[in-house]
Amino acid sequence: MGIVNITPDSFSGDGLMSNGEMIERAERRVEHYLRHNVDILDIGGESTRPGSLAVNAEEEMDRVIPVIQAISKQFPETLISIDTYKARVAEEAFKAGAHILNDVWALRADPELASVAKAFNAPVILMHNRSNPASVEVREQLGNAYIGSEYGDLIEDVKRELLVSVDLAKRAGIEERHIILDPGIGFGKTREHNLELINRLDEIRALGYPVLLGTSRKSFIGFTLDLPADERIEGTAATVAVGITRGADIIRVHDVKEMSRVAKMTDALTRHA
Repeated sequence: MGIVNITPDSFSGDGLMSNGEMIERAERRVEHYLRHNVDILDIGGESTRPGSLAVNAEEEMDRVIPVIQAISKQFPETLISIDTYKARVAEEAFKAGAHILNDVWALRADPELASVAKAFNAPVILMHNRSNPASVEVREQLGNAYIGSEYGDLIEDVKRELLVSVDLAKRAGIEERHIILDPGIGFGKTREHNLELINRLDEIRALGYPVLLGTSRKSFIGFTLDLPADERIEGTAATVAVGITRGADIIRVHDVKEMSRVAKMTDALTRHA
């Protein structure tokens, strides 16, 4: 899954609004991704970086809908996910050509969102999230990070809370085969929590649903290696490799060329283990 941020304030510095020509820049990004074996394009119009400002549905739609329309027209065979937690944005995105819902609040932020996904027969990615916008750790060189929540038992708590969202999806009529889980690396977790979640990802996978892992350039990598976001490619690669060995089905990344190679090599190694 290749990340396409239609934002002015992405933590990784890759937001496509930053220098104008939004649609043209998005199309060039997509062309690059497709040359390097991306399977899904994840398009988002609201940054989830710690300290970012929320945007309303109208502004978010102004950002993402023209891009989705252009990409679905130019690359009609490509799967598109819409990264939003708002029902209105998701509905317009599906009408514009999106196929998958990627919700960082796992159907808990907007009570209408599950029914929208069901209406369009869309798969849903449900991400575990205990982040608090008011609780952010600021590090000038390494970027912001959400302060970790307290867990009685990290893995059991994450599993239990994800299953609450699974139940919301099922009650809305979303089929089990359309449910994907994301442990929410970086969202209300400490560095140690994130490392443990990656190492024990197989326990999330054991719930019986495909798992998406999103670690790309995140702050826990920067805190571990003492590096800014644009120098975290090797750290990301390590998390991707370990995540795949622990059962990750989808990896959500910025650096598609490099991580596609990491994934291919890791798959080859695990098949011959």
